[in-house]
Amino acid sequence: WQILQKKIRKLHSKITRIRHNFLHKISTKLSKNHGLVTLEDLKIKNMSKSAKGTITNPGKNVRAKSGLNREILFQGWGIFARMLEYKCSWSGGYLELVDPKFTSQRCSECLFKSKDNRKGKKFKCLNCGHVEDADTNSAKNIDRAGRAQRDCGDVDIGRIREAVTSGCEIHN
Repeated sequence: WQILQKKIRKLHSKITRIRHNFLHKISTKLSKNHGLVTLEDLKIKNMSKSAKGTITNPGKNVRAKSGLNREILFQGWGIFARMLEYKCSWSGGYLELVDPKFTSQRCSECLFKSKDNRKGKKFKCLNCGHVEDADTNSAKNIDRAGRAQRDCGDVDIGRIREAVTSGCEIHN
């Protein structure tokens, strides 16, 4: 039993080293090749809170939530953001963290927002008919919000049109 535990610990350690190596390579490449890197400001601590609840108000789907929490933490999103932050500052670039609200529901073409725009992996705008992979559409919204935030200060993605008309330059 102890021999198996030792092997499992070694495997977990190896996986961690491989993940950190990968994150270092990607963050270095991004920081060297881009002056501005934009990420969603995900609250990982809140996302990975326990679903156990209390005695009077027990949680629902506790096992599924604990598995999701483990995967969220296993991905190393927070580590990646910290790596990008210091590497961007070293290379003279910028890391902008934008509010993740509605980035997956807002059309990257006309900025129309509706929860019905996104159905699974496909994004179809109910306003202008724009069709795209949902993750690509979200990435465009995150990029646009990061550029607006960098150019104009803290700008909500829904107010980009106002920022443009007030004289802030928004890059596409």
